[in-house]
Amino acid sequence: MLPVQQRRPRLIASGVVAAPALKKRLGQHHLVHPGLCSPAVEFLRPAGEPVVEIGPGGGVLTRELLAAGAARVLAWEVDLDWVFALRRRTPDRRLRLVAGDALELPWERLPAPALVAGNLPYSAATALIERLLPHHRRVPRAAFLVQLEVAERLLARPGDPAYGSLSVVVAAFAAPRLLARVSRGSFRPPPRVDGAFVGLELQPPPLPDAAMSEFIRFVRAAFSLRRKTLRNALAATCGRERTAAALAALGLRPDARAEQLDLETFVSLERSLRNPDDLKP
Repeated sequence: MLPVQQRRPRLIASGVVAAPALKKRLGQHHLVHPGLCSPAVEFLRPAGEPVVEIGPGGGVLTRELLAAGAARVLAWEVDLDWVFALRRRTPDRRLRLVAGDALELPWERLPAPALVAGNLPYSAATALIERLLPHHRRVPRAAFLVQLEVAERLLARPGDPAYGSLSVVVAAFAAPRLLARVSRGSFRPPPRVDGAFVGLELQPPPLPDAAMSEFIRFVRAAFSLRRKTLRNALAATCGRERTAAALAALGLRPDARAEQLDLETFVSLERSLRNPDDLKP
């Protein structure tokens, strides 16, 4: 993390700060119109609340959060050029800027409660969301602009083509909601795909915190071979016959696949496999 004061912004002849170049390597695609942020702001209801914003860029969402009455906005921006530009464009004293990578954001040190928002870089969106999810005690609501494909995975239910381990993990920690689709032409420069705002109401997970890491590993193992049955996908970690016995105990078919199971069934299956005595008649 770098103090903002260590570097000066680039100046043009008139003395006005030039808009920094958008860097492809950082996946920078900025929103061009503040009205596009309305669904996210309405979902967050930031009046009187602190908001952590990831990737503020040019500040379109930042200014909408401040206008909606956010107590303060703590904005994490990895590009120092845009940190300076945003400070000059948005001199509001409620805005605090941090020049740093949001993947290193210390969630456990945030004031509670705090809301979270952001136009997430497509390459890091999943990792950022997964880091946030366990912190339901500090973050009641979050709203993110992500690639449409990622949004579909976050929202998917059993049987949907996009349903996978991310869908189950999100369901364990949050109630996701599609807030709005955003066309690729709403960004500068336009990405190759459309985006979507997704809202997350964070909630306590179905297992104790200490058990959730193992549960997530179990879910990912179950989806590791999507074309295989659970009996085969979990053979290496749980044993084929033991998995078959657990499936039978839950009334599931021997050829059941991960994409057919909802969160509650995954929890029951993982508990049965973790406690073999539960399978004894």
